[in-house]
Amino acid sequence: MAEPLIIAGEEIKPGQNRTIEVPLPDLYMHTALSMPVQVISGRRTGPVMFVSAAVHGDEINGVEIIRRLVKSKSLKGLRGTLIAIPVVNVYGFLNQSRYLPDRRDLNRCFPGSDEGSLAARLAHSFMTEVVQHCTHGVDLHTAAIHRDNLPQMRADLSNPDVEAMARAFDAPVIVNSGLIEGSLRYAALEANVPVIVYEAGEALRFNELAIRAGVKGVIEVMRKIGMLAPSRQKAKKRDPFVARSSVWVRAPQSGIFRMLVPMGASVTKGDLLGMVAAPYGKDNSETEVFASSSGVIIGRTNIPLVNEGEALFHIARFSKPDEVAEGVEAFHSGLNPATDSSMPEEMPII
Repeated sequence: MAEPLIIAGEEIKPGQNRTIEVPLPDLYMHTALSMPVQVISGRRTGPVMFVSAAVHGDEINGVEIIRRLVKSKSLKGLRGTLIAIPVVNVYGFLNQSRYLPDRRDLNRCFPGSDEGSLAARLAHSFMTEVVQHCTHGVDLHTAAIHRDNLPQMRADLSNPDVEAMARAFDAPVIVNSGLIEGSLRYAALEANVPVIVYEAGEALRFNELAIRAGVKGVIEVMRKIGMLAPSRQKAKKRDPFVARSSVWVRAPQSGIFRMLVPMGASVTKGDLLGMVAAPYGKDNSETEVFASSSGVIIGRTNIPLVNEGEALFHIARFSKPDEVAEGVEAFHSGLNPATDSSMPEEMPII
């Protein structure tokens, strides 16, 4: 039998499904605030994994991923415990903002302190009430506002446990991403908890394919680490493509940007990616934007109004980008709500 778990002073017994309100500092109007944490505890012992979203308060795809995950019939027969935190940065979520009210980035404030800033105190609460109980973690993110990310994993592949989790998630691309001090990944690994990051979609927007991929990916990770039984459906899985580095293409001048290549496209160094032009002028001159490296587009801006130096495209470097682009296309086809019947529990968001 699994052991009881204590979060915010409340005991969760094996077999229980409870939502615990972890207290946070009040709003300045003295309105009480808390971080809801849903704990689904299996009757049998096993790993304890957290799944978190909205560490950046405007990244809402992960909130929907967790809503679907905790309702999924796939969790039947769970070994161990799933700790789901759909909104970590409650303050930013309320304000539809990436940041906390003091403009701090929560994902640069871990492990935090109970005597520090608001961000430090929130980070400390998350580490002590959630991470310290866990053996594994999945952190769900999107691109920033007005930007979009191809579904991808961010993982430090020098850690075998992290690599195994990232490959099990089955996103089309894995970016070998080093740890940044102050991030949740960094602090969790310091506490011997391997964490992977799923990046997909845009801030303040739902993306159905990214959400479906996220739910399936988390469940596959749970199967990999022994929380769930292997799937009875022996679907052929693609090996994810691993990018060892990536590069940003930036605006050569300010103006109106016209994008000429889509997300997931294969590009060769020197390819024309778009044009930047002034919104007025007699000569109507345009500046071309070229790929600075061969690879696949894994991120891009969604707003055509750009300032000089702003990031326009994120290119992941691969030795055979054409094969990666084909794999991305197959990935999207496999998640089409019209053809994918593997997860019929939710109507697709249009």
